[in-house]
Amino acid sequence: MATNLSIDTELLNEALVISGLPTKKDTVNQALMEFVQRRKQREITALFGNLPQDEDYDYKSRRK
Repeated sequence: MATNLSIDTELLNEALVISGLPTKKDTVNQALMEFVQRRKQREITALFGNLPQDEDYDYKSRRK
């Protein structure tokens, strides 16, 4: 899908150097993948402490 975007040239060039990827397209796609992964991780970490605990689970019984 072709899309025209107005992207900060300096920022894109810096991302190209940092990423070591060969093309602007690869750099933008990598940045988008990392952005999505980071947001999904935030959603998962937000669940910590909010899920119900199993009162019958004995974590010490698993130790050897």
